[in-house]
Amino acid sequence: MSLTALVLVVCAAALHAGWNALAKRGGDPIVFLWCATLASTAILTPLGLWQLAIAGFAPAAIPFVVATTLVHALYFVALGRAYASGAYSLVYPVARGLGVALVPLLALLVFDERLSPGGTAGVALVVAGIAGLHRLPGRPPTAVPVPLVRSLLWPVVTGLTIATYSLIDKAGVARIDPVPYMMLMEGGCALLGVPLLWLRPAAVRRELRGWRTIVLAAAGSALAYTLVLFAFRLSKTGYVVAARELSIVLSALIGPLWLREGRLGPRLVGAGIVLAGVLCIAFAGR
Repeated sequence: MSLTALVLVVCAAALHAGWNALAKRGGDPIVFLWCATLASTAILTPLGLWQLAIAGFAPAAIPFVVATTLVHALYFVALGRAYASGAYSLVYPVARGLGVALVPLLALLVFDERLSPGGTAGVALVVAGIAGLHRLPGRPPTAVPVPLVRSLLWPVVTGLTIATYSLIDKAGVARIDPVPYMMLMEGGCALLGVPLLWLRPAAVRRELRGWRTIVLAAAGSALAYTLVLFAFRLSKTGYVVAARELSIVLSALIGPLWLREGRLGPRLVGAGIVLAGVLCIAFAGR
């Protein structure tokens, strides 16, 4: 992975961990995420239209824009449901970690992208670190309680959508500039979420009272993923998605220290393993 791609991904990781923590704090995470999508669309539209006026629009990008919009809509629903029922420091590692585990395998099948031995070792370390971050101390792996198993449903669905849209977007930004691509995707998701105005009007009004937080989350979300899309143009899909999981190191601090979820020590140990994996991935392609 080039230094430029690594810098883009590290910045994206910090922004991503931050806006997810804001979403977790929302009264209704699904409504909060939709409001943030509306704000992201407003932020991206001037830049996206300007870029389209310069470079034009490639019709070949339409199937990818439609596909990523639908998958991202499912992602926002799954993420909102996950945060409504689970701790940030459990949901975030599971969702992001599953994306790391699946994307390199799927990228091999779809793009014929082969990880080097160092990159493969890095991905393995990232996954191992994620497992350590949400492992229950002092409890054997076979004794996982049923409530915890149920709580993993929506994080797992979130992870599956992450792996899916990562591959779609890798192909999409090869046909259109990342900024208008993001604008069209965010705008499509905003339109798909309009029924929330009728289904949850009270929740929408309540979340909009904290509009400053929504705008902050929207800006962080839009900028974070735009940086990732640019990184996709510079490096292999598996490397970008795995290195992006540096955000899990930050979630290991945000959950216990800011959101008061406890277990700082075990999460820092897992975060250290994730960081080692990220470094392996960063230097594997040099």
